[in-house]
Amino acid sequence: MAIILSALATWLLLGSQSTALPWLVAPLGASAVLVFAVPASPLAQPWPVVGGNLISAAIGIGVGMYTGSAMLAPGFAVGVAIVVMTFTRCLHPPGGACALLCALGAAGGETWTWIYLLPIAANVLTLALVGMIYNNLTGHSWPHRAPLPVSNPTLVHAPHTRGDIEEVLAEWDEVLDVDVDDLDAFLREVNLHVVRREIGHR
Repeated sequence: MAIILSALATWLLLGSQSTALPWLVAPLGASAVLVFAVPASPLAQPWPVVGGNLISAAIGIGVGMYTGSAMLAPGFAVGVAIVVMTFTRCLHPPGGACALLCALGAAGGETWTWIYLLPIAANVLTLALVGMIYNNLTGHSWPHRAPLPVSNPTLVHAPHTRGDIEEVLAEWDEVLDVDVDDLDAFLREVNLHVVRREIGHR
């Protein structure tokens, strides 16, 4: 439904240009999977969905127009997009596909220009709006917020702090597809279950 609404919104926005520009771009399908299937993922939040796709699309078009090479532009565009998304905290895997698509479009025979950002923007903004409405109506906060501890904090004292989690993640030097606050809430609940089990065995 979100894809259909995105196509409709884009078609209405384009008006007389609706036959010259695409109503939908393929990376939107991958974004939809993240938004509706794993809305708690840091990669599926509103800023990564909108910023990751639009920044990457702009990079793809710019690199494609500058190089004019359908062989070189996609690789450069995807590489630059990954770096920029990382530094702007909007890492979104479909953004890589957006960069590749736009680089090919700009460097290939279709010679895409900046106006192609218009349907892409309409696509991702509509998807984000529908995703926000759907997820919040179905009990999944979006933007995602870590669940508040449901346990009595006086029952068990967590043996870790949020800083401990951040330090371990820094030592691992890996990007985990889960928010630090979610990890903290999960570990606290695990600790509570352990205490309850120990009490029950006494």
